[in-house]
Amino acid sequence: MVRRAGPAPAWGYAVAIVLIAAAIVVPAVTGWRVRADDFPPLHSIWKPRFGPGTVPALGIAVLAVLFASDLARRLRWRLLLLLAFVASAAWMICLALVDGLDGIGVVLERKGEYLLTARSVTDVGALLHDYISRIPLDSAHHWPIHVAGHPPGALLFFVGLVHLGLGSGLAAGFTVILIAATIPVAVLITLSRLGAADAARTAAPFLVFGPAAIWMAVSADAMFAAVAAWALCCLAVAATSRGLPVVLWGAASGLLFGCCVMLSYGLPLLAVLAAAVLVAARSWRPLPVALIAAIAVVLAFAAAGFAWWQAYPVLTARYWAGIASERPYAYWVWADLAALAISAGPLVGASIGAAIGASLSRARRTVGPSTGSRTIVILTLAAVIAVLLADLSGMSKAEVERIWLPFVPWLLLGTAFLGARWQRPALAAQLVFALIVQHLLNTRW
Repeated sequence: MVRRAGPAPAWGYAVAIVLIAAAIVVPAVTGWRVRADDFPPLHSIWKPRFGPGTVPALGIAVLAVLFASDLARRLRWRLLLLLAFVASAAWMICLALVDGLDGIGVVLERKGEYLLTARSVTDVGALLHDYISRIPLDSAHHWPIHVAGHPPGALLFFVGLVHLGLGSGLAAGFTVILIAATIPVAVLITLSRLGAADAARTAAPFLVFGPAAIWMAVSADAMFAAVAAWALCCLAVAATSRGLPVVLWGAASGLLFGCCVMLSYGLPLLAVLAAAVLVAARSWRPLPVALIAAIAVVLAFAAAGFAWWQAYPVLTARYWAGIASERPYAYWVWADLAALAISAGPLVGASIGAAIGASLSRARRTVGPSTGSRTIVILTLAAVIAVLLADLSGMSKAEVERIWLPFVPWLLLGTAFLGARWQRPALAAQLVFALIVQHLLNTRW
């Protein structure tokens, strides 16, 4: 049984709301040039509208408020996982369709995205050998911003889609959505393997429904988040297994973690969550094989021509040669957290507050907490640590509403501590917030 966290969720929710309000109001009132679009702290423009997805999205929101929590508690486990996948995909699609099919088909076609470059790739070997030399902004034929800002794994994913006949904006968009819809499934399985099945059922509606779906739909970062979630899931399975499965699942986890390193320069921070999974499982058995497999992926890319450790300093130079140098750290070091609170929904503050409250409550007790409570606290606070490390680094100034998507599901696990009186109102607030953001802002992703 998962213990509740007292008044801490309310305080956390209030902090998130205040942070969001301050990040919006301060630049508007002071005229502070924070180098964002029309609506800092988001990379977005003010664009009120309705569209084909409006009515279906409203319908899903109403059904979710009425039935999601009860279904999550009562459904058989496998059926819950299936429903989580279907509902997640439907919620993302309907929100994207507020802009019509363009909300799915146009986003990945933009100049800075991967698809245009992916269509021109004919020699992967040559691409990897030339990749680092084309990162600098002053290099001949330099990469578009997103390609330059990521290791080649991100581009190669879209190269693969092109070769599979899924290279149109619409086909690639739907593919990304379906991959992103597996994230709640991976997180729920992880919690179940770590002895927190009851907590997983309580948190499930908040993992499926919320404003993060706005950025999950058609964002490459949502694909990164899915790979990260399944890497952590495989690690949890390995850590709670015996014999050969430890090796097999550990290797699968390591290969996925290695892929994460090749997808985004920020995803080595997943090491914090990986350690948290092993602590929660009270087992370090999979660590050697997972570490070897992850390193093998990185070394394979190096052998093919792309050395991550050589690329990162070049990427850092390009980062500071661009708009990042004009974005004031004094604003973004806290406004990034506000952008995260918009992307994850203000309930992320309640989730973190609940986890902290439960942790402090545990410290005051002489009797140990349930396994579920311990797991939720460890994973939620590990996600907080990873985000704070990214934030303080200064390498994530703005646009974190999508960049930090891999951490969002884990930050929301503290919702498992919310009492019954919180469940329906909190979910309704998340859904309403998502609908407002999608219908008032063009988020560009």
